[in-house]
This record gives sequence, C-alpha cells and structure tokens, in this order.
Amino acid sequence: MTSSLVAVVYLVCGILFILSLGGLGKQETAKTGNHFGIVGMSLAIVATALSDQIAEYPILGICLLLGGVVGAVLAARVAMTNMPQLVAILHSFVGLAAVLVGYATHLSAGHLTGTEKTVHELEVFIGVFIGALTFTGSLAAYGKLQGWLDGKPLLFPGRHFVNAAMLGATVYLAYQFITLGGQDALLPLGLMTGIAALLGALLVLAIGGADMPVVVSMLNSYSGWAAAATGFMLSNDLLIITGALVGSSGAILSYIMCKAMNRSFANVIFGGFGATPAGATSSAAPPGDVVATDVNDTVALLRDAKNVVVVPGYGMAVAQAQHPLREITALLGAQGTRVRFAIHPVAGRLPGHMNVLLAEARVPYDIVLEMEEINHDLPSTDVVLVIGANDIVNPGALEDAASPIYGMPVLEVWKAATVIVLKRGMSAGYAGVDNPLFYRPNTRMLFGDAKKNVDLILDGLRGTEQARAAE
Repeated sequence: MTSSLVAVVYLVCGILFILSLGGLGKQETAKTGNHFGIVGMSLAIVATALSDQIAEYPILGICLLLGGVVGAVLAARVAMTNMPQLVAILHSFVGLAAVLVGYATHLSAGHLTGTEKTVHELEVFIGVFIGALTFTGSLAAYGKLQGWLDGKPLLFPGRHFVNAAMLGATVYLAYQFITLGGQDALLPLGLMTGIAALLGALLVLAIGGADMPVVVSMLNSYSGWAAAATGFMLSNDLLIITGALVGSSGAILSYIMCKAMNRSFANVIFGGFGATPAGATSSAAPPGDVVATDVNDTVALLRDAKNVVVVPGYGMAVAQAQHPLREITALLGAQGTRVRFAIHPVAGRLPGHMNVLLAEARVPYDIVLEMEEINHDLPSTDVVLVIGANDIVNPGALEDAASPIYGMPVLEVWKAATVIVLKRGMSAGYAGVDNPLFYRPNTRMLFGDAKKNVDLILDGLRGTEQARAAE
C-alpha cells in the first residue's frame, strides 16, 4: 500500500474516531460510537500492516496474534466490576510502549543533524517522560482499585518539595540529553526515566480512594499524550491524531468531574483527598441510634410509595444487583409508582461506571438522571433506595466544615421522606469518611449482601403482585 493511500485511510480513521467519541457522549448512541471506534481501529491496523514501512511480517503477525488473544480473553473474562482496574492496566501498556519506542527511535536516529536532531531528541525525551509517568501511575492506580494498596492517600512531609525537585532534575537531564547526544545521552535518558517512574507512582499514591474516578480519567489523558508523543517519534499522523483526541477528551472529562466535586484539578492531584487534616474534628458520625430494617418493611414502603429514587454505587457493581433492580423498577412502574435512578458524577471507580451497569441491565435511559437533574426532586420523594453508595450521599459534605469532603456536591437523599441504605455494615466509604446519613431519623439500614437483599425485595414485590392478581 502506497504512503499516499495509507494517509487517506488514516484520515478516514481519524474521522471515525471523532465520530466514536461523539457517540460515546450519550447512552443512546454509545453502541454506535463503539462501532465507529472498532471500524476505525481495524482499518488503522490493516493500513499500517500493509504499508511499505513494514518489513518483518512474521514478527508483526506474532504480535498481532498475541495481542488479539490477550484482548479477547480479557474482554470475555473481566467482569464489569473490574473494568476500572482493566482500564488502569491498559493505560500502563500505552505508557510502557511510549518508553520503549522512545529508546528505540533514539538509538536509530544517528543520521539526523542540526535542528532536526534537536527536535527529534525533544520528542524522544518528552515521550519517554510522559510514558514512564503513565506507566507507574497506572500501576499504582491498578493496585489501589484492586485493593492491593491502601485506598488512603500516602502523604509524607515535604512531598511537594520532593516532586518539584524531581521535575527540576528532569529539566536538567533534558539539557544533558540534548547536549550529549548519541550513546552518551542514554545515561541522562535512563536517569530521567527512573525519576519519571517514581514521580508517577508518588503522584497517584498521594491521591485518596474517593478521587479514583478522576485519577482513571487523568491517566486516560496521560496515555493519550503518550500515544501522541509516540506518533511524533514515529512520524505517524494517525497516532498523533488519536493521541490528541484521547488526551484532550480525558483532560476535559477530568475537569468536568473536578467541577462536579467543587474542587480544582490541582487540589485532586496534590491535595491528598481523604486524609483528615491534623487537629481537625468532624461531626460526621453524631451520636445516635442506627435504625435497622428488614426486607418485609422495605417491600411495604416501596409498595406504598408513589415516587422512588434509586442511588447506585460501587456496592451495586460488586453485588451485580442491577438486573433484579431493573425488574423491581418494572414491577413498581406497573403499579403506578414513578421510579428513577440518580447518578453522581463520581459514583463507582470509573467515569460513567453506573451508567454502563444500568445500560447493561437494560434500564431505560430516560429514568437514569444525573445529580443536577434530580436533586431538586428529592424533597418530594417518598423512598430513596441507596445501594452500595456512601460518600456521594454524605450530608457532611454540605454541613460539616471539618469533613475532608466538605464542599463536594452530593445527592441530598436525606431530604426524602424515607431513606433505605443497603449496606453490609457501618464501615466508612472509600474516602475513609464517616457518614451521618446513617444516623438520621428518616434513615433505615438494611444490612447484608446487596444482591441477596435486592433479590428478596424482588420476590416480596412479586408476591404482592400475585396476591393482588388473585384478588
């Protein structure tokens, strides 16, 4: 395939990727957006494989086969609850690829001279820096999401000074790398790679568990810029376009999520969210009795309610309770009850995590509402069913100035007539912050496995429906 034909195919692929991102912006068009992306990536692989720059087809074939098998196995075996971890580890692959390509292109660029050589060396240095940062940062995020690492932020005295010193050392090594050139430049390049790898890990380890959706989005942006840098190193226009699309969309999504939490991006990256400041006291868990309930009382409340709101969280994802929830929604709707789902922007461990799970269960799109669309309706709601959510329904975010999550917009479920919280116990949420919602007089705690309890609620509603039919 000639280079001009490859360029045309790459242009078509770029358009398909843009259409893919546009489609993924709405639940109704997400499937179409995925199809555009699949077609675009398939065309890109075929065009690259058939280009005149490829000579080692056996090696390429082996790599495509291995990558395809690994991808197919992951797609078939990874559950939706583990999708955040999968996304994080895939970001690490992109970062590692950028590092390896950087070293390879540096070692094979001995023919360049003058300005062209300087520009190429800058491309290599920046690409390796972003790649190493993304690689270790993604591994740290994977460890947090998988539960191998503590979800609380790793904070140590002078961490900002240490980070600034590492950035300063990176700038000095960039000067050394460009000045020395050739084989001699491998030492500053290697030192920079180590510093960038350490910096990436420290940045993510210093971020608390409640910010992991923003971290995943941020790493998505990093991986995009790493891919764009790889495109510059390889003179591949499609990689540059694709990387820029991913990098910019990830940055925009991170900004949107930070805005939803009423925090700046810098505060997320450097703030150590989830750690209570020294000397701070919180009234997040006021003294009072927790009122437990059972499935029968929950069924009775839902049966008599005219307006029900369901708030899903990561606990719903772990329990895989979205499918019986859809049936509960259908049963309540059949008896004239208005049922809607309230989605917080940072619910779950991945941007849009809850939306994807509900779409998988075929919950109608028109009853799945974002926080700003439904908060004003909560005071007129009869029953709010909170399933596995914690920090996103914490009233301390609005009422307790000493709380680490103070100022974060939350779903104001406590304004409803009755709140039923499905939870295993009284443990704090992923941010490590106690929730005073559990002690409110209108809150009922339904303890136990969420999936089991939701199934029992469904059976109870079915029994009520059958009894009515028999009458």
